Amino acid sequence: MTKTAVVLLSGGLDSATVLAIARSEGFEIIALSFRYGQRHDAEVVAAQSIAKRAGVARHVIVDIDLRAFGASALTSDIAVPKGRSAAEISHGIPITYVPARNTIFLSYALALAEVSNSSDIFLGVNALDYSGYPDCRPEYVQAFERMANLATKAGVEGRRLTIHAPLMQQTKGEIIVRGVKLGVDYARTLSCYDPDASGAACGDCDACQLRLKGFAEAGVPDPVRYRERVVAT
Repeated sequence: MTKTAVVLLSGGLDSATVLAIARSEGFEIIALSFRYGQRHDAEVVAAQSIAKRAGVARHVIVDIDLRAFGASALTSDIAVPKGRSAAEISHGIPITYVPARNTIFLSYALALAEVSNSSDIFLGVNALDYSGYPDCRPEYVQAFERMANLATKAGVEGRRLTIHAPLMQQTKGEIIVRGVKLGVDYARTLSCYDPDASGAACGDCDACQLRLKGFAEAGVPDPVRYRERVVAT
């Protein structure tokens, strides 16, 4: 019997790699993406491209609007930080943090998994090369999994739900090496917080800097377009 997994697919490097990992483990994939009022639609377009290439069984795109709450550079008219040092990126919670975003996304994934008779949810959070987001830590994922099994009909009736975060303890470089081995087409991914109208990445935001650092560590050229070609230092 084929197993089904719900994979949170943002269109970024990490989620594309997680989708490939879930496929390699024999899961049939239901991808879940969001238009949540983010600064641009390019990441949803990237997610659609990734899902199509991967041949996912179903790709659900949900429209919600977190601009109603704001308080993030990704959902309001707050400038995206650019040119921050590695020390600055690794310290504190940046203004690109979207309040409760992963909790909201996982709640939708939980509902989709339950109605799809799936016991598995995959997401690409990472506790090493990340921008200080509190909902990217192992304690958070473990806590949500416990809650999920308390709060669902499936969990109460004995169909235990597992949340998989296979990239949690890997660096960006290690993630990229793993993804290349699995055949991930990173040219289809988008990590940038502030791409231009053509979809070219800025090269200076935290996400771009972490991505470029990862490709440099992996010894693999980054195939995405940047406004000006940047080289990780």
